[in-house]
Amino acid sequence: MTSPATSSLAAEPHRLALQISDDDPGKMRAVLDVAANVSRHYSGQGEDVEIVVVAFNGGLDMLLDDRSPVKERLLNFLKSMPNVSFIACGNTLQTLAAKEDKRPPLIEGVSVTQVGVAALMDLAEKNWTIVRP
Repeated sequence: MTSPATSSLAAEPHRLALQISDDDPGKMRAVLDVAANVSRHYSGQGEDVEIVVVAFNGGLDMLLDDRSPVKERLLNFLKSMPNVSFIACGNTLQTLAAKEDKRPPLIEGVSVTQVGVAALMDLAEKNWTIVRP
């Protein structure tokens, strides 16, 4: 009985959630580096990996169309790496909208969750690995 469970477990993709909460371009580049390296590692082994980047607080700048310091690279990820997705914190977006009198535009392809930290907690409870590079 343990054999089928083991084989179905092996077929499950690896799951990594990366947190970005600082408005530091170096940390944003590090998040993208980690996503690329992990994706390459597992695809090189013929294994699937799902990666999600969750941005909140200052890290939300990474996903904003009008100010992302890594916009070009992020657009390349969205085009060429379907296993990597990006999620913006809705609460942080609301805070910025109140400060700037309009909601800042997200890069196309970025999704929104109401509470970024809660999204990370939900993923952790589903056995995703959470990393903050």
